[in-house]
Amino acid sequence: MEEELLLVDPASGAPQAVSGSVIRYARRHDELFLTGGRRSRSLETELQREQLETATPVCRTLGELSEHVRTARLAAAKSAAGVGAAVAALATSPVSVRPSLTPSHRYLRMADAYGPAADEQLTCGCHVHVGIDSPDEGVAVLDRIRPWLPPLLALSGNSPFWQGADTGYDSWRHQVWSRWPSSGPTELFGSAARYRSTIEALLATGALVDEGMIYFDARLSRHYPTVEIRVPDVCLDADDAVLMAAFVRALVDTAAEAWHAGAPPDPVRADLMRLAMWRAGRSGLRGDLVHPRTCRAAPAAAVVGALLDHLTPALDRAGDLEPATRLLRGLLERGNGARHQRGVHARTHDIAAVVADAVDRTAAV
Repeated sequence: MEEELLLVDPASGAPQAVSGSVIRYARRHDELFLTGGRRSRSLETELQREQLETATPVCRTLGELSEHVRTARLAAAKSAAGVGAAVAALATSPVSVRPSLTPSHRYLRMADAYGPAADEQLTCGCHVHVGIDSPDEGVAVLDRIRPWLPPLLALSGNSPFWQGADTGYDSWRHQVWSRWPSSGPTELFGSAARYRSTIEALLATGALVDEGMIYFDARLSRHYPTVEIRVPDVCLDADDAVLMAAFVRALVDTAAEAWHAGAPPDPVRADLMRLAMWRAGRSGLRGDLVHPRTCRAAPAAAVVGALLDHLTPALDRAGDLEPATRLLRGLLERGNGARHQRGVHARTHDIAAVVADAVDRTAAV
């Protein structure tokens, strides 16, 4: 799992362009990344200097993943504190900001190519990688998980504020991210060869800086033998991040099993998928979502229930059914990150208090 985190001023909540300093501090203090007596350090810069990316090692159990997610968050928080900053698991900044580009050659090319779409792109997501046996299996998974991805965005929605105001969306990050020309849902690929030819056709247009900009909602990783799901906002609570991992692994396992059994993918169109994702980012768990089986509006509770039913056999086989059900119950009782952020703002009438609360929750063990 990879999580992107905001770097903020502990007092004002304003994003701070100090990622380079934080990483240099972290490299001098490897002990911050000890997990169960083992060193597991992964902290990287991102597009903007106001954010960091953490990554866990490969994990086989939810308990192991939970430990690594919490260790990575705490290590990032301590590294940020070492240079006078803090980290917040917020998918957009509640406080107004003009982001500062990380001055790498690649990011400078992106800024030149995409203008404000890159300049304003200060968003934090959660990416989950799940191992696959072959590219053909990976593409079969991509084709079969498509209708089930929007509920993940609704559950993880954690970006209601943008430039100091409530957007009315649970995930404004999704709207900002959608500005990239290669982002969003895809049509069915059918085979690894067709997937590869699609990537090559996109690159041949000259509209993308490089293959790293294949920003599909789900894709084959270029570096690992994995499927990478990129839909969720970074989650405010570590428990919700662990739930995202449980659901994503179960989605992949369910899809792979269906492929091996010869079951065809649902041929839902990409334009319908785009509407379903917009609906999930707009209202989150507060209203209707698009039901993955019918492509019709349905209450969020019914859609989340259908997701759990769809994943129950795979969750059970992995030993994840009880913890995933418990984590889901907790999320539904307190609401997603967007609901929590709005609750803090309603009580305090202070946008900086929203960030301060997130800082505390991010590093909570």
